[in-house]
Amino acid sequence: MSDNKNFDPYETLHKFSVLWEKQINDFILLLTNNKDFIKMSQGGTDLHSRYLETFKKNQEALASALNFPTKNDVTNVANLTLQAEEKMVALEEQISALQNSVKSQNKEIESVVEVSKEIIKLTKQLKTELVKTKKELSETKNLHAELQEMKLELVKLNDFKQEFETIKGLIKEEKSTEPVPVSTVTLGE
Repeated sequence: MSDNKNFDPYETLHKFSVLWEKQINDFILLLTNNKDFIKMSQGGTDLHSRYLETFKKNQEALASALNFPTKNDVTNVANLTLQAEEKMVALEEQISALQNSVKSQNKEIESVVEVSKEIIKLTKQLKTELVKTKKELSETKNLHAELQEMKLELVKLNDFKQEFETIKGLIKEEKSTEPVPVSTVTLGE
């Protein structure tokens, strides 16, 4: 019983397929080495290519007459579709870049607006300060004018004082130089 081998159908099929493959390869090799076969196959290939070209022309003529799309039309449409998709992608990228640019410019504009608001606020403050300063300046001018008037009056008072002092001095001088009246004394009364 141990001498019996198990029957494997796949192994037998494999052996037959290898044998058939070898025989077919040998047959093809014999045919391809034959000049007559090569000439005949070349003629058949030329005839077949002419037949395909004629068939293709007739098919295109019939398709154009019936207003059906041909293989070339479908290829052109596919190419145009691909080009359109590529252009759409490029446009989407440009739109995205423009949106980003607009967003950044909006942020810059917002910052400029904030700075402008601050500048306007400071300008208003400076304007109120300027009004106050002008008012103080006019008050200072008025005070200065009053001080000038007072200075003039003081100068006049000083002149008056000097004149008064001079008159006082003259009066004193006159008193000291005036003869004193002698009173007459009567004796014997």
